[in-house]
Parts: sequence; structure tokens; C-alpha cells
Amino acid sequence: MNKELIIDSGTKEVVMALLEEKRLVELHRERKNNNYSVGDIYLGKIKKIISGLNAAFVDVGYEKDAFLHYLDLGSQVNSLNKYTKLAMAGKTRVLPMEKFHLEKEIEKTGKITEVLSTNQPVLVQIAKEPISTKGPRITTEISLAGRYLVLVPFSDRISVSQKIQNPDEKSRLKRLVQSIKPKNFGVIIRTVAEGKMVADLDADLNNLVSKWYSIAEKLASSKPPRMIMGELNRSSAMLRDLLNESFNHIHVNDPLVYEELRDYIKTIAPDKLDILKLYKGKPPIFDHFGVEKQIKGSFGKVVSIKSGAYLVIEHTEALHVIDVNSGQRISSEHSQEDNALDVNMEAAAEIARQLRLRDMGGIIVVDFIDMVQAANRRKLYERMKEEMKKDRAKHNVLPPSKFGLVQITRQRVRTETNVEILEKCPACGGTGKIKPSIILVDEIESNLRYLIREQMESSLTLRVHPFIYAYLTKGIMSIRFKWFLKYRKWIKVYPSTSYHFLEYRFFNKLDDEIKL
Repeated sequence: MNKELIIDSGTKEVVMALLEEKRLVELHRERKNNNYSVGDIYLGKIKKIISGLNAAFVDVGYEKDAFLHYLDLGSQVNSLNKYTKLAMAGKTRVLPMEKFHLEKEIEKTGKITEVLSTNQPVLVQIAKEPISTKGPRITTEISLAGRYLVLVPFSDRISVSQKIQNPDEKSRLKRLVQSIKPKNFGVIIRTVAEGKMVADLDADLNNLVSKWYSIAEKLASSKPPRMIMGELNRSSAMLRDLLNESFNHIHVNDPLVYEELRDYIKTIAPDKLDILKLYKGKPPIFDHFGVEKQIKGSFGKVVSIKSGAYLVIEHTEALHVIDVNSGQRISSEHSQEDNALDVNMEAAAEIARQLRLRDMGGIIVVDFIDMVQAANRRKLYERMKEEMKKDRAKHNVLPPSKFGLVQITRQRVRTETNVEILEKCPACGGTGKIKPSIILVDEIESNLRYLIREQMESSLTLRVHPFIYAYLTKGIMSIRFKWFLKYRKWIKVYPSTSYHFLEYRFFNKLDDEIKL
């Protein structure tokens, strides 16, 4: 499968688009300097214990206290607390994990008051990012993810990804890891480890063990709340989890992000270094690769499918509802049952893509077109499961009910991706008041004059709708050329298909937007 990763790095956020066979399947947004991401490790302090919920609220520095349930403690939380206490006292440098004596595991049906107390320092990891008015959800079952392995301190268990189905390969990997694994460390063998040699696994394991000991060293000089170790940025994490032989290109428009990714790929897959490209084109990177157009067509309440069928996606507080409609997809050569099956099978693929693209979590109910034959309902169920296999998030698909409803649960760890695709009214800009379009160029020039003569901007770039771009640049004595003669500065003008008709923006020489 042909995979491409397009990375648009702006001043405030990085947007990553994953394409499979040129189709947009995942869209990730990461704010720069973003804390409280999944995988980040914090030293927190217990603020309040709620016995009725069997949970605690933990101060990790976020505006809302993080939520820690008893079931998220992990069986070896007593060992973690003991090690954290020793580390904060500066005693773990002479206490390797091999010599650390594990404490007794906690009971699955125990009480949180038996394990934690108010104001107690506790080492935690972000399991779910802050969503809406809720603080982050955390766990004390620390895990460190590498390229091939996941390290779990205070455990001796070795487990293998369920996606590795060959029993001989599973046994081989378990034997290899058992031979190199230090005592008191558990290991989860990831899918990408399939077929790898012991040297690759050993290098990855040593790197993760070093990370754990660096955490212990930081604890010696830390007071809660404080971040101890941040997860990789989202783009590097995606490469760690996804990079394989099917990746063809990675395009990025920021030299700094390019260098970061180049250094990271050198460490995890040096042979794939040549697929990383720095984009230097004039049009925005998402416009150049057709991502912006796909974003506009893939988000919103109604999503069209090529055949003429369409989906209606509704969001409620409790769940997501997706309705499948045949639209114009009706063939007179087939029976109603066959038509329904064709539309449902095509819709299943688009629904699986939409769940990944929007990162929809929780409960999803899909109302497929009714089918009478049980064999057809079975085909639809198998198709839905097959399409969902491409999804990295944990999920569960139930067979169609007697009402034709398919229920899906999908892991939610981040805020759902939502893109506002409604265009502003080109006449009123969304204000309800009409602005005469004939004065648009005068308005642009007025701002241009201010930026050059008052703000003393040395270099200016103007981005506008393609129609306005053509109007400003057409002919030898174009409006842009007249500006050059008048202000003695050449203004770079670029078209942007994502702008509405009367939208325009100025950028400085660092490509930062100038607010007017």
C-alpha cells in the first residue's frame, strides 16, 4: 500500500495528514509546546481521594486536576511508589532494578485509600488528553514505547502483539526477548518487531531501559507537579508507530521539523532516510498535495461517496450516529436487496475511514440500509471488521441487530478532530452586513501602505483567493506591478484555494501572519 505523510508546520501548530493510495485517512493536529499529551510522564501530588468513586484527583500542573481510578493503578503500584520515594531521596543510583525488591501486588477489588494518601507524590503517565472541561486521565502503570518494544517497569511478563499471528514467530520473539530482558522489566513486543533480529531488539530495549533510569535521576531533584519526560512529538510518534516498507514519501514544509525527523529516522530506520523531503514550493503544502480539497470534502454533517450514496453523521453528548443513504445509487438491473448490499459494503469502507480521520471515540451507532437475508448481513459484518483492521485504535464491532444497526466502540484518548468546513459568506464575511466587493483592492492597498510605511516591513507576502490572485497579477501593468512602482517593494502574491472569495492575509519574511 502506498503511504504518504504530509506535514504542515505553522507558527502555532503542526498538522499531519496521512494518505493511503492518495486518499486522506488520518488528520492530526498538535499545538507547538503542547503538554499533557498521551504518553507524557509527570510527578504529581494527590489532591483529593474520592472513596465513592474509588478514585483520586491528582495535581499534575494542569488547570483541572487529573483523574486516577483504582483500576488504572496497575497491580505493581506499591513497587512504583516505593521506587519513586527512593528516587526522590536520591537513592536509586545505587539500586538497579535487578536488585530492587518488588512489593506485593494490589488486589483488583481493593480500595484506593489502601494504596494512596492525600499529598503523596506519585509518578503518573497521561492515558487520555484533557477533553472539553475534563482534566487528563492518568495511570500509574508506566510504559515506555520504542520502535519494536514497549517497556513496562516492575513486571516480568513478556507479551506479543495479537497482530502477529504466526505461532512460530511469536515463540521466536519471546525467546529472544527473554534472553536479553533485565529482571523486573516487562516487555510488550510490537507488530513491527516481526522478523527482526536480536540485535535490533536489544538496541531498542537498551534505549528504553536508559530512559527509565533517566526518569529516576530526574526524580531526585523534582518536586510535584512537574513533567518528568515528554512523549515524542506527534509527527515522530507517528513515524515510530507507522513507518514501514509501504511508506513512500514524507513531505514537510519546515526546515526545523525536517531536521528533527531526519535525526529520528536515522535512529529508527536509516534505510528510509531518502523518503523524507523538504517542501519548498510556493503554494501551501496542503494545497499542492491536494490535502486541503480532501479535508473540505471529508468533514461536515453530510459526506458523499463516489457512487452517489452518502453518509449523515450526527454527534450527540453520549454517542455518534451515522446514517447510510443510497442517494442516486439505484440500479434497475439489481433487486432492492442487492442494491442495499452494494451501498452498505461501500459505506462500510467510508465509515471506517471517517472514524480514523475524525478520531471519533466512544460509542458509534451505524444505521445501514435494511437487508432481509442473513447471509448479506453477515457479509456486511465481515466487511466492516476487515475495514476496521486498518485502525490502530482499540475497537470492537458488533454484528448487525435485527433493526439493521451496527454498534462500534472505539478507544478515545484525544479530542475528536473537527474541521469547520462551512465557507464564510463572500458578501458579508459572516457578519450579516454586506461589504462592497469593489473596494476590496483598495482595502488591501490601504493595509499594504500601512505595513510598508508605518510598520516598516521589509518583506511582505500576500495570500488571496485564486480569482483575486489572477485579478492582481494579470497583464504587464498589473496591480501588483503598480504597487511596486508606487512603494518600491515587490509584493509576493500567492493563491490559496482554502481562502473564501474576499479573504486575504499578509505574512512577514518569517512566514508569520501579520494581524491587522
